[in-house]
Amino acid sequence: MVQTNKKIRKAILPVGGLGTRFLPATKVIPKELLPVLDKPLVQYAIDEAIEAGIEEFIFVTGRGKSAIEDYFDHSIELEKNLMDQNKDDILKYIQDMILKPGSVSFVRQQVPAGLGHAVWCAKNFVSNETVAVLLADDLIVARPSCMKQMIENWDGGNMVATMDVPYQDTSSYGVIKPGKTNGKKIEVKHIIEKPNPENAPSNIAVVGRYILEPSVFDDLSLQKKGTNGEIQLTDSLSSQIGKVPFFGYNFDGKRYDCGNKLGFIKANSFFALNDPLIGKEYKKWLKENI
Repeated sequence: MVQTNKKIRKAILPVGGLGTRFLPATKVIPKELLPVLDKPLVQYAIDEAIEAGIEEFIFVTGRGKSAIEDYFDHSIELEKNLMDQNKDDILKYIQDMILKPGSVSFVRQQVPAGLGHAVWCAKNFVSNETVAVLLADDLIVARPSCMKQMIENWDGGNMVATMDVPYQDTSSYGVIKPGKTNGKKIEVKHIIEKPNPENAPSNIAVVGRYILEPSVFDDLSLQKKGTNGEIQLTDSLSSQIGKVPFFGYNFDGKRYDCGNKLGFIKANSFFALNDPLIGKEYKKWLKENI
């Protein structure tokens, strides 16, 4: 069933990945807690979801990810220390980022079987609602936020955030075959996971923001393996074409792929350059060292 009310209350955040590109740091630190300037990646995703009106957060974790649960909980010793030192501003910031009791759920993905599998693990927490999915390592700088733009332009059906990429990069993304366009909203006729450039139906790539109808979970429950032997979310979305509406949304904003080192450094540089405390000095340092 296609849901047409504009309220999307829940979001899934798959945070169970191993983060092998950032070893050895991610041996003990979840990739999603790596800081971009002074804030971990997962906090950027949560802030984006809250701006979009999301009220409930479902984290799909994995072994060794308990630090993410701790991050969204109180730290009594730290808060007392800040209070004793009269560091009221930072104390308020730390306390404000803690999500409301009852609004957070954690479920474990026991095997790293792909994004589709991670999303499916949250099935019982979603119930029969349309749900947002945000990938924390896709850091998107946008005003309004990418997910807010999507929800404001969603009228039922499935939706993915999209952006144009060079054709030689299509093998790193899910890529859509576009149909009719209406402003930034693009009808999706087909979607292929990581096609070689010569087989890509376009250069319009899917990035880590999704709005999913409940029927997607029915297909994910079949546990069909796709590219790289993993359960791909794009395969289940593709199976829904013709059954429910499916659109891409070419958001306004800048996306940083913080799943790789270069994208992570670029994101840190962007926020450092725009930081009111260190921006000028950092820009000066860059000029001196380039």
